[in-house]
Amino acid sequence: MSAAGGHLPPAEVPLDAPPPEQRRSGRTGYLLLLPGSVWLGLFFLVPAVTLVATSLYDPAGSLQTGYAMTGHVANYLDAIGDYREQIVRSLVYALLATGACVLLGYPLAYAIAFKAGRWKNLMLVAVIAPFFTSFLVRTLSWKYLLGDHQWIVDGLQTVHLLSEDGRLLNTPLAVITGLTYNFLPFTVLPLYASLEKIDHRLIEAAQDLYASPFTAFRQVTLKLSMPGLVAGTLLTFIPAAGDYINAELLGSPNTRMLGNEIEGLFAAGDYPIASALSVVLMVGIVVMVAGYVRKAGTEELL
Repeated sequence: MSAAGGHLPPAEVPLDAPPPEQRRSGRTGYLLLLPGSVWLGLFFLVPAVTLVATSLYDPAGSLQTGYAMTGHVANYLDAIGDYREQIVRSLVYALLATGACVLLGYPLAYAIAFKAGRWKNLMLVAVIAPFFTSFLVRTLSWKYLLGDHQWIVDGLQTVHLLSEDGRLLNTPLAVITGLTYNFLPFTVLPLYASLEKIDHRLIEAAQDLYASPFTAFRQVTLKLSMPGLVAGTLLTFIPAAGDYINAELLGSPNTRMLGNEIEGLFAAGDYPIASALSVVLMVGIVVMVAGYVRKAGTEELL
């Protein structure tokens, strides 16, 4: 009927308009992202911006007189120049600990995924069991075990792997050992997750094509587990590079890492240099991680 008869023509709907259900689904997705976005904004973005701003304060200030925002970029040059040794040491210790975690963690993850059978769950619990105790308590335990008159040192001295006056505590080896122990589960669990997903028929197919066990491992198992290997090494290297507990409890003044210096500077109230060191560490890790992930061919992890 015509509009004069009291009926209005139906509203025209664009042909490319999504259905109402799809529009509601799209809004739901954004709403689900909102809590995480707010969390990241409050506890990552705001602190990061504050840290960068603090690193540009005039270092001539103090907690009593306050710090003036002068855009003092020279703080970064001073921080790198004064703490170059600690920066290099932190990265070297973290790399060595990460390498040790891979050497220890890959066989363990492989055994759990492929060989554990009905013991798989028990072995996984054993891997995560250290998390049931405090990080500090675990490190203090290593301080006791590596003590000068404990059985480890006495045993190494008995078999002449350590001199009579040799020691393990307060050495780089002790710090790297503590880092390796504390962060080993972060390597094992992602590796296990990747290895567990591998279809065993692919390995059998490689062997049917006359590949040796080593070749089948290198060409199939290792390549398919690369996402877990890359994720595990990142989860180990990043916190290890910024750690200060292991160097504080197991090391000496000659093994201090960048985290120890940052903690000391903040405690002393030297906020600009401490913040500059923190930014240098953060940017350095991001650059190294980006290069490593690109080199490993797993850019989708970023």
